[in-house]
Formats: sequence, structure tokens, C-alpha cells
Amino acid sequence: MLAPHVQSERARVKRLAYFDCPSGAAGDMIMAALVDAGAPFEALRDGLGALALPGWRLTRREVRKGAFRATKVDVEIDGHAHHHHRGLADILGILERSALPRAVVERAARIFTRLAAAEAHVHGTTPAEVRFHDVGAVDAIVDVTGGVLALDLLGIDEVHLSALALGSGVVEGPHGRMPVPGPGTAELVRGFPVIDTGVRAELLTPTGAAILTTLAASAGRMPAMTVTAVGYGAGTRDLETPNVLRCFVGESDRAAGIETITQVETTIDDMSPQLYEPLIDRLFAAGALDVFLTPVVMKRSRPGVVLTALCAPDLVGAVSRVLFEESSTIGVRWSEWRRQRLAREVVTLPTAYGAIPFKVSRLEGRVVTVTPEFADVARIAREKSLPVREVLDQARADGRRQLGEGPR
Repeated sequence: MLAPHVQSERARVKRLAYFDCPSGAAGDMIMAALVDAGAPFEALRDGLGALALPGWRLTRREVRKGAFRATKVDVEIDGHAHHHHRGLADILGILERSALPRAVVERAARIFTRLAAAEAHVHGTTPAEVRFHDVGAVDAIVDVTGGVLALDLLGIDEVHLSALALGSGVVEGPHGRMPVPGPGTAELVRGFPVIDTGVRAELLTPTGAAILTTLAASAGRMPAMTVTAVGYGAGTRDLETPNVLRCFVGESDRAAGIETITQVETTIDDMSPQLYEPLIDRLFAAGALDVFLTPVVMKRSRPGVVLTALCAPDLVGAVSRVLFEESSTIGVRWSEWRRQRLAREVVTLPTAYGAIPFKVSRLEGRVVTVTPEFADVARIAREKSLPVREVLDQARADGRRQLGEGPR
């Protein structure tokens, strides 16, 4: 019999980056913290040259912020270079035309797309019509792309972060005087834990917020990991507390599978049952990991439904928006949960009915479940005019026999 073909083989050990943000974060601080944690500066500088943006250079130096030694990375702009108010399409075009690794381009594009969506929401326009001011400048494009490239150079699989310090007071911006955090930053941190440390300054910039909240797998507590490096990235200003962003780099056993997810819920008692199917479809399209309905009895003895959607912390805003647009609810609630899941992969196995994809889960390297993809099972049953249960049972038996799972 043919050997199993593994489509997605994941190593047991994954590399994590945890950003500790007591002084907030900015794009240059993120890049500097990763360089201080071991991302090779020369490779970062040379890699960013693929952006084909003229008029800048990347420099690195060691500074002190209070009692901390830290790395400061600056994007120095030539005196003849001009800031541009670029749109999202302009920035995405720069990324697409670059010779950067595809994964870096895609991550950076996600960050700018999310930033455009946040700005469009607060200004009542569309992402395509947003014109970035400082973020459209060369230094901000380099900051975002540099942060993503530094993560790639360190081989980081997952990004996690602490509660985000926002700062307070007012700041001068392209739209005049605005309270801290600015409206774009405030939109980006929806669904993430934030703190007020009493510092009257802008601590979390829109660029810093966009990078961290777009890439974060969890926010809050540091995940379990073996720390291999700690980096300190310096901010520009001197504050009453050390203006540094700390980054812990470490390794975690994939088999542990412990992560933070967000549970978004709403309770509905006045909606047609026909509307739940398109609502659930849109929730999955928005990135929900799971969606389910629970019948309940509400006030005045009305039968109702609790709709629960599980998602990554950074998708709370998108999931909530779908609920408001597609259901009759006028409010949602959410909470963070820790979960543990088995390491998993997708393999294609030969069976008596042909090759079928299987989901395979493992615990400490031992195969626990071997589950054929039901859509493929149903398709084969239709094509061969066989009962679905017969094809499913045979496929399960073939898969277990090849991968060693005991009968269940």
C-alpha cells in the first residue's frame, strides 16, 4: 500500500515572540526590540532594500532609557525626500513589487489593510479612499515592513502581547488636536486589553497598534515557553518611566497547544430562523473558529438563542460587526478563554475508495484521531451510489490501520 502523503507537517517546537508593552509601542520600537533579541541587523537592512523606496537608510545604536540598555533603530530620511499622503493601493503596490519573501509581503499587506479599515471606520469613508499621512511616509512603510521582516528572520511562528499602555492627554495630528489615544488607535485596540499608566503622552502609535494587534495570536498573559532571548527596543522620547518595548523570544512545544481565544456572545429572541444560516456563514468568513447556537428561555418566558462565536482576540471587532449587520441584536459581550488543543495536520491517505484527505491529531507524538474529510466521503458515496456510512466506516478503518490509531 502506498505510504501516506503528508500535506502539512508541523514541527513539534514553535518559536514565540511576546511583547511586553508598559510604555506602549511604535513601529520603530518593535523593529528595534526584535533586532536587540537577535534579528540580524544587516540582513534586515539589506532585505528592506527590496522595497525600492528611495531616500532613506536604516541605522542602529545602543542607548539608555532610565536603567535600561536598549537598541534604537532609526529610519533616516534624506533631506530632499518628501512625505507622501499615500493611499492603501499605493502601499500595497509597493509591497507587491518588492522582492521580499511572500510571507512578509502578505503580513505587511494585512497590517496596512487593517489600518486602512480602522481609519475608514472612524472617518466615515472607505478603505480605498483613506489617505495615510505619517503612515504613508517612507519611514512608516519601512517600520511596518521591517517589523514583519525581523519576525521572519527570527523564525517566529506566533506573536503574543501584554496589555497595551495607551497614554493620555492630547496630541497634535494631521486632523488637529486629538485626545490620546487617537481615533485610529482606539479602533485598532478593540477587543484587546489596555491599561492607563498615568503617563501623559501618546504611548501607542497607530503603526505600533496595527502591527501588534494584526499579528497577535493572544493578548494578556505570557504564554508558556522557554525563553531564549530578551530584546529591548527604545522609543524616541524620554518619559518619566523607561520608554522601552521588551520582547521575549522563546520556544514552546506545539503539542501543548495552549492559546488564548475570545468568546463573543449575543442573545436573540426576535429573529427569523432563516437568517441564522447566512449569519453563521458570514461569521466564519470573518475568521470565527467556531459558531454555535444554544436555546434558552429569556424574559417574559420567551424562547431565545445564545449565539456564541469563538475567534482570535484581534478579530473581535470584525465578528461583532457581522453580528450587528446580520442579526437583530443591539449588543454583544466577549470574554477571553484559555484552551488547549492537540497538534494536528492534514494528510492524504490511500483508501479502498481512492485517496482521501484526513485530519490527524497527535498527543506527545502519538496519533490520537484519524478523521476523513466528510465532504470527500460524501462526494465518493454519491459518485459510487453507496451509503455514506459505508464509505465513512471503510475510510476510517483504512486510515487507522495506516497511522496506528487504536479502534474507537
